Amino acid sequence: MPVGGGETVGSRWSAASPGRRRGPELERAILDAALEQLSTVGWNALTMEGVASGAHTGKAALYRRWPSKADLVADALRIALPRIGDIPDCGSIREDLRLLCARTRDVMHSRAGQALRSVLHECDHIHADRFRGVIWSGLHEPAQRLIRELVERGIVRGDVRSDATSPFVVDVIPAMLMYRAKVCGSEWGDADVTALIDEVMVPLLKV
Repeated sequence: MPVGGGETVGSRWSAASPGRRRGPELERAILDAALEQLSTVGWNALTMEGVASGAHTGKAALYRRWPSKADLVADALRIALPRIGDIPDCGSIREDLRLLCARTRDVMHSRAGQALRSVLHECDHIHADRFRGVIWSGLHEPAQRLIRELVERGIVRGDVRSDATSPFVVDVIPAMLMYRAKVCGSEWGDADVTALIDEVMVPLLKV
């Protein structure tokens, strides 16, 4: 898709005005309308007709770009999901991971992140794998890559043990965040993030 992003859709696309629009401007309006529908009526009640109405266009404009509702929603979520971004050196593995956790939590709590979690709760198994792929490419894989980089940085700095390179190490934070959010239905406050770092990650990684 020609539309790129790293911010929430609403903040970038709400300026799209009704009327005769083409190309990227029309696509932005459609994707914004799709995300709005997800946020208000959910996956099951979302329709191509409703998205077209919200974008002030016809259904044909949607079907020319996206063959199905699932294709449209997957693109809307993928493009709207914020990026975690690079983690600057905060001076210790503890502070590096605290910042990463906070940013990962912000992605999960974003408009697109909340919509994505709702979709996974509602959609059937036929579509679930596709949306899990959006979470993997937009959140889990970047978080794991960054954790690996932070661990390697800590090894060089001297506050992480040299053999803390197991593939399971990079799974702990994303897995815990998603488990508590999806299975337990609880959100991560600052105290929870601090406890995860101090009681789980630092003991796991310390020299």
